[in-house]
Amino acid sequence: MSDHDLGTMDAIEQAALVRDGQVSPAELVDAAIARIEKVNSEVNAVIHERFELARQEAAGRLPDGPFRGVPFLLKDLTVMMAGDPYHAGSRFLKGVDYRAPVDTGLARRFRAAGVVVVGRTNTPEFGTTVTTEPLAYGPCRNPWNPGHSTGGSSGGSAAAVAAHMVPMAHANDGGGSIRVPASECGLVGLKPSRGRVTHDPEGEGWMGATIDGVVSRTVRDTAAMLDCIAGYEPGDPYTAPAPARPFAEEVGADPGRPKVGVLDHPLQPGVAGHPECTAAVAAAARLLESLGHHVEEGHPAALEDPDFLSHFITIVASATAAEVAMWEREVGRPAEPDDIEGDNLAFRAIGDSFSAPAYVDAVSWLHRWSRRAQSWWAADGYDLLLTPTLAVPPPEIGYLSDPELGGQRVTEVLQYTAQFNITGQPAISLPLHWTADGLPVGVQLVAAYGREDLLLRVAAQLEQAQPWASRTPAVHA
Repeated sequence: MSDHDLGTMDAIEQAALVRDGQVSPAELVDAAIARIEKVNSEVNAVIHERFELARQEAAGRLPDGPFRGVPFLLKDLTVMMAGDPYHAGSRFLKGVDYRAPVDTGLARRFRAAGVVVVGRTNTPEFGTTVTTEPLAYGPCRNPWNPGHSTGGSSGGSAAAVAAHMVPMAHANDGGGSIRVPASECGLVGLKPSRGRVTHDPEGEGWMGATIDGVVSRTVRDTAAMLDCIAGYEPGDPYTAPAPARPFAEEVGADPGRPKVGVLDHPLQPGVAGHPECTAAVAAAARLLESLGHHVEEGHPAALEDPDFLSHFITIVASATAAEVAMWEREVGRPAEPDDIEGDNLAFRAIGDSFSAPAYVDAVSWLHRWSRRAQSWWAADGYDLLLTPTLAVPPPEIGYLSDPELGGQRVTEVLQYTAQFNITGQPAISLPLHWTADGLPVGVQLVAAYGREDLLLRVAAQLEQAQPWASRTPAVHA
């Protein structure tokens, strides 16, 4: 079996080969390393190689989890493995070659699932934007067209999976950072419900907006890995309600006939919708109707509130200021202007300008807004909301990182995702549309809090009706 053949398989297929004795974990890992070495120079997805440690682990005793022996990549943000590099996309941490002091809770859960971590992936500094172009490591390039962005902040993970380096990789999401790169790289990207996955040893990030998961090429991989990483850790400040049955069992289950509202245009004044994104939603709506679902125009009125963005920025800027100060304490010196990128220096200045009462006021406003937004599901009888994942197809590298215009452009393209980080609802991006020149455009489905089961059922139904996993980008192993 060739490295290429293994690279086209999803994680469940690869794990089955190990269980059946057709390949060993060491062979899977060697094949993945060969694929990374073949194409990583073209996309710059893997920034920390862990090849020799991975080979040692694959040759030893691995946990007997459902993904035993499957090669895996960790995003270089939030999830740490003791002794491994951890730079969070920052020149500040790269300059001191910072090493993780502990395994985080999620790293332990990934390992218990049986995966073998072969490296860490590129990410924008501190994960505060939706394109992966950090000055510390250079831009990550889209396998469908290397002149275009992979999205962010999980862009390195998405590029690696799209290019067939590994079948699945870690990702996390504070304002769209699982869903946006999944959309731009033609992958499945599920943002779980708030509290579904632990933040051990920390309690939460960005007022509970951040959550971890994976990007993958199949719905079943995403569902099965969610079973592995979901659940309470002692000390978690909150946790999502336990599912009625394993998430993997939702794949192929009858979703019933959910009522789906459709939002196909940006809500921010002055932002025009892109025709490819509009077309993607229209085609997805027709497909849902053909499967027997009730589809109509409709969305939560709270999404139109013009004050949401300023309060969300209060949270992100305050968290960024606190994070930079934390790293200064950890490194043992103040960060110099060249240590931190301009956008994050601006976030730090904004965050430092807020008083504690102003921060608490923003939190309270967002909680009240979240109740208004979620009432559309609870009181108006809707089961799902269908939107574009992003307001544009994958932009060219440099468009969102422009020193003068990048910040405004980010807010213009990020129309549909951050709201559901604040509400804590699960949302999934699915690769159901490609432009005429071959760039993927994802569509997003959002369910009520705790209803990953419904999302996975409908996503699997759409995947069966319009398969995407056989599509191959221009750059692939």
